[in-house]
Amino acid sequence: MNGAPLRIGINGSALLSPLTGIGQYTKNLAEALIASGEVDLSVFYLFTWSREIRTEPIRNITKLKEFIKKVIPHPYLLSRALQQMKFTQGARRLKLELYHEPNFLSHRFPGPTVITAHDLSWIRFPETHPSERVKIMNRLFPRSLARANHVITDAAYIREEIIAEFGVSPDRITAIPLGARKIFQPRDEEGCKDVLNARQLSYRSFILCVGTLEPRKNLEFIIRTYAQMPSSFREKHPLVLVGMKGWLTSNLESTMSPLVGAGQVRPLGFTSEADLAALYASAMVLVYPSLYEGFGLPPLEAMACGTPVIVSNRATLPEVVGDAGEMVEPTDAEGLTTLLQRLADDPAHWQQRAELCRRRASEFSWERCAQETLAVYRKVLANS
Repeated sequence: MNGAPLRIGINGSALLSPLTGIGQYTKNLAEALIASGEVDLSVFYLFTWSREIRTEPIRNITKLKEFIKKVIPHPYLLSRALQQMKFTQGARRLKLELYHEPNFLSHRFPGPTVITAHDLSWIRFPETHPSERVKIMNRLFPRSLARANHVITDAAYIREEIIAEFGVSPDRITAIPLGARKIFQPRDEEGCKDVLNARQLSYRSFILCVGTLEPRKNLEFIIRTYAQMPSSFREKHPLVLVGMKGWLTSNLESTMSPLVGAGQVRPLGFTSEADLAALYASAMVLVYPSLYEGFGLPPLEAMACGTPVIVSNRATLPEVVGDAGEMVEPTDAEGLTTLLQRLADDPAHWQQRAELCRRRASEFSWERCAQETLAVYRKVLANS
């Protein structure tokens, strides 16, 4: 490190809700930046600045958001205006050199600004988002993009999409892959015993799906495919769903209801990181048939645990899993069935895939992500 640490501000508002993809990105990047010793990091939480990296969401924040929507017209835009005022006051006081917005929509900042744009899902699959969110993104993202000195994406696929969709100059946008935390590592049966016993699951026998329950994740496809597999297979290999209930879930719930009743599909809801690590490490396979992803952390985390993965062959997922993961068309039920049966019936094939996945995952880390992000900061500051 040369000279004093860079005074960087980052928006940590995604850490106030239960952590999904963007929250995980914000938290892990922030921690790795601090650990580098090269950054003096300040974090903005809605209306206040802090040096703390929050690890727990605000209790009942989802209910609070729903109440605010009912009583305040255009609550998002009003909240943004109030946040901007507090953001500006704190940024001046802290004398920040650069502001990084990890969640698409930046606040106005008088100095250099870097934004991370994780995907274009509201453009590619608008029907999988609430209409209000689509309107907000269409209105505010182009402004955020125009203000940014530099744009970061999680994958080359999204970088190319943004260049094509918005005409961003290629030298203003950099793809930086994410990482898997150290907690995600292989474990033997004894190391997973407590988590498995609490959920009546057996080591290396169940199929795991991780992600918010919403249409873009394509979970209805795997549930319909799973329902057509022999009952003997389903009895031996339950399908475990980990993730918060999201948007447009009624069809999904009705599809899986009979299987849930039979104990063959197990929706666990949002799960702590420690329990999730044990579930990854003890699953027979992670299936991730998403139609579109900005990166795909669950497959990477499962691979780091030495667990084979089956992903859809769409968007960024081939870029993440490489030759280690098995891929399938996100509508090919026969192809998915064949892959699942082979992993269940062929121990040598399972072991080969598990080892390939573990090696592939070792190429990714949050330390690497932080160092490449720091290189972007330095480039921006040098050109400002």
